[in-house]
Amino acid sequence: MRALAALGLLLPWMFYGFHLAQGGSLAPAGFMAAATVNEVSKAITVDVYLAALAFAAWVLQERGVRRPWLYVLLCFGVGLSFALPLYLAARFAARPGPGDARV
Repeated sequence: MRALAALGLLLPWMFYGFHLAQGGSLAPAGFMAAATVNEVSKAITVDVYLAALAFAAWVLQERGVRRPWLYVLLCFGVGLSFALPLYLAARFAARPGPGDARV
């Protein structure tokens, strides 16, 4: 899971770096204009934002880890492809293993 989180951090931000190098912006208005340049990019953008909202609702409702709000902030500040596997890694690490059950 941590390897997926690393890829989720590096790969999208590599493209954001290309975007910024070409004079693009991460400010909301400029970013949304670039992210919705055609129908396919609009569909992908809406899909990812809806998935991010569902992830945020799940994390805050489930409270399977300490500081669940941190994963919501990472989701919208860094990216869903980073926050989701990082959250899952933390969630699985917090679960008791098969030999940890107390009777």
